Amino acid sequence: MNGSERLFGIVSRSTADAALFDDAIACDEVRQASFIPGEQDQACSQLHNARGEAFLQAVAVVEDSRSEDPDEHTPAGLVLSRIEAKLDLLTNLVAALVQYRGHSDNGQQLRWSALGACLRVPEAVDAGTAGTFQIQPVDWLPQTLQLPASVVACAQENDGARLWLRFEGLSPGLSSALERHLFRVHRRAIAESRRLR
Repeated sequence: MNGSERLFGIVSRSTADAALFDDAIACDEVRQASFIPGEQDQACSQLHNARGEAFLQAVAVVEDSRSEDPDEHTPAGLVLSRIEAKLDLLTNLVAALVQYRGHSDNGQQLRWSALGACLRVPEAVDAGTAGTFQIQPVDWLPQTLQLPASVVACAQENDGARLWLRFEGLSPGLSSALERHLFRVHRRAIAESRRLR
């Protein structure tokens, strides 16, 4: 930590990194992401869990189908599930576009896992603050994933602050879908690094 930043939080920077990333697949990506402070009631949290799980499952089906060669012997049930997943994504996209207000954010470098995230924000946020971590998890769809989170540490920097967020209240289904999504991201990153060697 250099002299231009000040750390304050429930835990230290290294402890936050260890808690969020040491025991989980951690991905470093450039993504549109933000933290929105504010408590969620139980109904809102359940809605975000259900939507997030369905969204990530649909993304998984579409991305997995892209990596497979078309096969005329594919079981009809699998074909139907892929069509349904694409329809789910289109429905969500239409809903998102209705609410879309023309973001100009090009994204930021962040690290995240199924346990939490570390990202930059314009202003410091007190440790213990509850809110929502919002991220666009894939480039090809401007839909956001919203995950309930709380601030475990914050480092004040010259041009903003860095937050460490712990995801809280994720349903087992959403946690599992998030782990699978990040595993695919991690696997693609490894394949790309090998290709560039």
